[in-house]
Amino acid sequence: GPSQAQSLANAPRFSSGGPDAERYGANEGYPVKAINRLPFFVGVFSHNDQLLDGRTIRRAASPSRLLRAPAEPALRYEYQGETRSLDDYLARNPATGLLIARGDTILVERYQYARTDRHRFASFSMAKTVTAMLVGLAIAENLVRSVDDPAGSYVPALADTEYGRTSLRHLLQMSSGVRFRENYSGQDDAARLFAATALQDGPGGVEAVKPYNERARWSGAVFSYASVETQVLGLVLRSVVGRPVAEYFRDRIWEPIGAEADATWIVDASGQEATYCCLNAVLRDYARLGLLLAHDGRVGDRQIIPKEWLYAATTIAPNDWHLKRVWDRTGFGYGYQTWIFPGERRMFALIGSHGQAIYVDPASRLVIVHTAVRQDAADPNEETVALWRGVVDEFGRPPQ
Repeated sequence: GPSQAQSLANAPRFSSGGPDAERYGANEGYPVKAINRLPFFVGVFSHNDQLLDGRTIRRAASPSRLLRAPAEPALRYEYQGETRSLDDYLARNPATGLLIARGDTILVERYQYARTDRHRFASFSMAKTVTAMLVGLAIAENLVRSVDDPAGSYVPALADTEYGRTSLRHLLQMSSGVRFRENYSGQDDAARLFAATALQDGPGGVEAVKPYNERARWSGAVFSYASVETQVLGLVLRSVVGRPVAEYFRDRIWEPIGAEADATWIVDASGQEATYCCLNAVLRDYARLGLLLAHDGRVGDRQIIPKEWLYAATTIAPNDWHLKRVWDRTGFGYGYQTWIFPGERRMFALIGSHGQAIYVDPASRLVIVHTAVRQDAADPNEETVALWRGVVDEFGRPPQ
């Protein structure tokens, strides 16, 4: 095999600093305090489960092996008319972790702001895509009959509400037509939902989603991003699998992908996971999740997520005009709780606020995992997308 020196040549690279490190609390050692302000982002986003109540998702009995390229490739990308390098990217962007993998091989693994490969990073809304994949598994196991069933047929307590009358498909596509304000003002419906779930301010469960019960338009007509729709899907999952969503996730996905570390999922006062957010995992396990999706839901010879479901979740049907371009700054469309890149090539993304992202290119089995502490919750990550396009240009040929 390769010599020890060779195999360590491309080991993870750690930095105690990062762009604007002082503003991010470097001098205080990146404090961990439940305060939603910039100097606390680094500490909070990597210790969410210390500050909030979470359910542990045990690592796999035998972790899967990720190989490493002999050396970190010299990556280049174009942004704002300049050719830039990976070092330029990290000097300019507040990434806490950045991992690029192809097939089963890590090409790049970098950390900033004194974060390490043991820190569990907050997913924020990247968890939404996980929830959608679990819905697909529940359908494959005949626990759910059809995506066209209304949510209320599985959660009787919601049967006479607008969300209960909405089909799983329209919830998956963020197209329920029910009024829900999500603008990251700290005063919006999303903040109220977070308080009622992750902050355990109230009984949780169905009570956390019941306040949003006013129909604004037809179901299935207009895309409107609403975290509560994923929470409704989580309640459906809990009801049909008959046990916590985190346990179902562990058995169906976390164990099969060979996760190397425990993950956690934040729960509300009823014990229901906040399925629209709030999964916490180490960078390499997010990579394993991305690689599962890049391999069309397969691990080795095992089909973990049905390929038909994964394909439906990550493509836009010809007649779903309202999903074609839903985020102007990026040109992204939307599938089942999954962002879809514009263009002919099928590429898709899990995206969470403040710069969390996993980008996936199934054609070449390429994945980028990006955890960050961007100041703006809704930052469109334009430079991360430019970096991704550079990586796909360089490595995006189908593997031999």
